[in-house]
Amino acid sequence: MVNIQLPDASLVKEYVAGNEDALAKLIKRHESKIYGFIYSKIPDKDITNDIFQDTFIKVIKTLKSNSYNEEGKFLPWVMRISHNLVVDHFRKTKKMPMFRETEEFSIFSIMSDDCQTIENKIISEQVQMDLKKLIEGLPADQKEVLIMRMYQDMSFKEISESTGVSINTALGRMRYALMNLRKVIDKHQIVLTN
Repeated sequence: MVNIQLPDASLVKEYVAGNEDALAKLIKRHESKIYGFIYSKIPDKDITNDIFQDTFIKVIKTLKSNSYNEEGKFLPWVMRISHNLVVDHFRKTKKMPMFRETEEFSIFSIMSDDCQTIENKIISEQVQMDLKKLIEGLPADQKEVLIMRMYQDMSFKEISESTGVSINTALGRMRYALMNLRKVIDKHQIVLTN
């Protein structure tokens, strides 16, 4: 029997619909990354465990209140929650880690955080808006497949089943969607990088 791994978005929907096992699968799938991230900021197992649990308490509350926004991916959203809880922990204890600058060690070597600067965030949001406008200009069948693949994280098999077309047709539509996007980007010399 083939073990098909459901995408995060599907598991989130199942959990919101009442399937408790779906959340357990999500936690199991991402626990090492999330726990590792927290532990890298606070190398204390007890505190890390507390923050890990608090992270998923917030996740559960947000999902149960139907205020989870499906726009982003599940893992980055959870990582942002855990990052905020780490910051809250340091604020409460008023003990930001102390490091002394030496020739061998620079504070910037450990400060490389995944958080974006305000400027990069604005640019990134603009790129996303521009890209959405370009996608809106695609033919409906190509747009549908591209959105399912890129934004809903669906496999081509799932897209095929959802749209009622063959996998090859779904692949072809994705290919044409990307080719059409490239043509528009090249023609208008649009820059989609931050």
